[in-house]
Amino acid sequence: MIHLHYFPGNASMTPHLLLRELGLPFELKYVDRAAGAHKRAEYLKLNPNGLIPVLVDGDLVLYETAAILLHLVDTHPAAGLAPEVGSAERAVFYKWLIWLANSVQAMMPHYFYSDRMVAPGNAAAALEVKARAEARLNAMFDQIDAQLASHGGPWLLGERFSALDPYALMLCRWSRGFTRPARSLPHIAPFLERMLARPAVQKVFEVEELSAPLV
Repeated sequence: MIHLHYFPGNASMTPHLLLRELGLPFELKYVDRAAGAHKRAEYLKLNPNGLIPVLVDGDLVLYETAAILLHLVDTHPAAGLAPEVGSAERAVFYKWLIWLANSVQAMMPHYFYSDRMVAPGNAAAALEVKARAEARLNAMFDQIDAQLASHGGPWLLGERFSALDPYALMLCRWSRGFTRPARSLPHIAPFLERMLARPAVQKVFEVEELSAPLV
């Protein structure tokens, strides 16, 4: 049995979405992030970085969202949630996956936790970090919007739904408090509507008890 250690709306949302899309049996393990459970010794044995998510699949313990996604698509190739290994399409899939993880998601803490990026008590510097992070993230969402426009297909890779789409949904959702949220962009908006119409996505929002605005 697969176990996913999660917190509602956190980075665990993407593997939760993918598990639902795959229709796999799994068990959710709630990590009370608000109470600091992700920093306790028991959890740190699973992920020494004290971050969510962690996926446990038998004897395998994985952290890092992109690594979890790759494990799930590689162990369930018949689902077709990633192009064939060794193909040019797979290389493009890798490009977008690593970019979503290392560029978009990695910039998010600069927006949400800008006070951690500056000297303690330097509120002005924290505000500047947050503003610059938002500007950089806006440019990244523009890039996602342009990708959707470039092929006219419903999903990030075109006609084919893939593991990238739940990832993009989660990251776009995190921008809902921006001055210009991702949902305001012309091609991302209908993409998010299509995602929210998927039964697996609706189930995740229900189980995680996420309230409006959903994106």
